[in-house]
Amino acid sequence: MLGADLIGVAVFAASGASAGVIKRLDLFGVAFVGFIAALGGGIVRDLVIGAVPPLAFADWRYAVTAVVTSLAVFWFHPQLSKLRRPVLVLDAAGLGLFTVTGTLKALDAGVPAVGSCLIGMLTAIGGGLARDMLMGEVPVVLRRDIYAVVALAGAIIVTILRGLSLDSVWALAATALFITGVRLVALYRRWSAPVAAP
Repeated sequence: MLGADLIGVAVFAASGASAGVIKRLDLFGVAFVGFIAALGGGIVRDLVIGAVPPLAFADWRYAVTAVVTSLAVFWFHPQLSKLRRPVLVLDAAGLGLFTVTGTLKALDAGVPAVGSCLIGMLTAIGGGLARDMLMGEVPVVLRRDIYAVVALAGAIIVTILRGLSLDSVWALAATALFITGVRLVALYRRWSAPVAAP
């Protein structure tokens, strides 16, 4: 589970660092945005449920993975720009994984069902929200993209599974795969949430 978690951290760090490179930030700026994109959601989750210090600071492997990935993107971004499609797939996988783990951690901390669903969603999308705000942009998850809705739906499924005592490793893995699959289909079919008419 730790290995999968660190892969998710690396993917989100790469997305944040890539945004920093596009905005022409310096080395520190790229590393900082990558760190926030990768670990921001988890930090918010841990602070909300009272798990201090947050895991991002308590376990050095998380911070090192985020920073090293961000630095790699800074130095090798011309070559990495060709890997956009694999990164989108990994990003979708990270969304599924972080939704499941975030929701479970909130439930284990005694947070009620509705709150756990929201915390699970925030764990998955929080880093992206922070990344876009640091870049001076309206967060992607608040626009047409089918992203936060998928995470919230996944968090609800995890909460229901826990309530029915059906939260086996296989059921949780299937939920993460469901979230990942819906996100990828939404990207492929260009699904979007409705927006208000002008």
